Amino acid sequence: MIVEMPDSTTSEISRKIDQLHEERGESAQSRVLTLIISTTDAELENALEAANAASREHPCRIIAVVPSSSRTPIVDDDGTCHPLDAQVRFGADAGAGECIVLHPHGGLNDHLDTLVMPLLVPDVPIVAWWPTNPPFNPSADSLGRMATARVTDALRSDSPAATFAELRENRTPEDTDMSWTRLTVWRALVASLLDRPPYTPVLKATVRSGPAYLPAYLLAAWLALTLKVPVTLETDPDGEVVTGVSLWREDGEMSLDRPHEDKCIISLPNQKPQTLSVPRRTLEDCLSEELRRLDPDEIYAEVVDKGWDLVRRPA
Repeated sequence: MIVEMPDSTTSEISRKIDQLHEERGESAQSRVLTLIISTTDAELENALEAANAASREHPCRIIAVVPSSSRTPIVDDDGTCHPLDAQVRFGADAGAGECIVLHPHGGLNDHLDTLVMPLLVPDVPIVAWWPTNPPFNPSADSLGRMATARVTDALRSDSPAATFAELRENRTPEDTDMSWTRLTVWRALVASLLDRPPYTPVLKATVRSGPAYLPAYLLAAWLALTLKVPVTLETDPDGEVVTGVSLWREDGEMSLDRPHEDKCIISLPNQKPQTLSVPRRTLEDCLSEELRRLDPDEIYAEVVDKGWDLVRRPA
């Protein structure tokens, strides 16, 4: 169900949500968090699809804010002014909660926190998510300031390297980036690789990926920080994501190779290679993981603050 509410106010939206809850015999008290999405018209449906899917694991109220690039309010031919247009989505169109889509116009773009505040679910955590281009300092952003946790995705921004450099410079403990979340499976695979005899120290490591792939930089930084060995990044011209990790010990090379996006080959000295199914993580997977863990990620903080400069990057 999608209810269009042009030329609306937050009080009217709140009343409509209460009415729909009453009609459906539901309560907003079952929501475990409020997810605020700051996005664009082009990215809106993609972000809502991921958020709705994630809400089935984490029932939440989703508030998607689509700021207007214009500071001029929309005025119809009959003179009707539209400072705020909204949608309320329930049922199959809203996952396991309700979804509010806000299109502020004119001066409302300068007061997004005031706009969103009356729509928050009381006494539950607030997560702010920027699916593409985040503010250079999320903690100082009007929506970011009210959030318990802030999630960005520099990889999907217009300039991943420049965006992540700004995020690193302004990072606070409540901030994390999905470039790190995409590595959860890789980190688990590397850990399992090291948890095998003869347990001799790793001497050096290599990470292979497509050109300038941001998560590969973070994976290499994590290895350098954790293993305290030289780690080199290698470019795989045919790859788009992380395509391999190699670790060298005295007994030879251990490697994880991903020739296909859904398979990984584990190779160990004097052993037959093993093949595992490792599907590429989706946006829904990453968002669900972030909503599962709202406390500060101390390992991510150390990788960003201490491990980043330890990596040998391609020339």
